[in-house]
This record gives sequence, C-alpha cells and structure tokens, in this order.
Amino acid sequence: PYQCPECGIRFMHSGELKRHQMRHKEEKPYQCGECVKSFVTRKELQVHERVHTGEKPFKCGECGNCFSQKQNLLMHERRHTGEKPYSCIECGKSFAYKEV
Repeated sequence: PYQCPECGIRFMHSGELKRHQMRHKEEKPYQCGECVKSFVTRKELQVHERVHTGEKPFKCGECGNCFSQKQNLLMHERRHTGEKPYSCIECGKSFAYKEV
C-alpha cells in the first residue's frame, strides 16, 4: 500500500498515489483545446471534452436515454431497477443517491 503524506489516503498502486498527489499540488497538465480548463488526468480531460462535442456514449437499455458519463448512466438505471443502496444513519431510510 502507498500512502499520501498530505492526507493519509492509501492506494494499492504507486501510479494512483502519484495522480492523487498532483491534486494537492494543483498540477493539471492536460488542457482542453476548446476552453481554459485543465485536468490532472487524460481521462478527466476526455470526459470533459464531451461537454464540447455533445458525445453521449452511454445508453440506457431500458428507455434509450444517453449519458456522457458511465456513472450518470448507472445512477439513472436505478430509476428502473428501484435499487436504493444508500441508507440514512439517522432514520434507516434507503435512497438511490448518496447526498451529503
């Protein structure tokens, strides 16, 4: 395990730690060619670029809605399945989305 000396978060791989440490240093070497935003990882830049291209490669098999990010599709699919994986520690009620 690799541990961040700044915040103590642990990672299984040294590469994950290095990417994480860039966030503390605010190093963002991947810049969008369409706007002024910069990102820590190439993957984050690629996801952001979909804002400009309008690309939505993740399609719901149930209703056909499309999403630019896989995580958004997974959250949307809970509407169809009724899955509620998050529980309130105060009342025990279950929710589809994690809210702080």
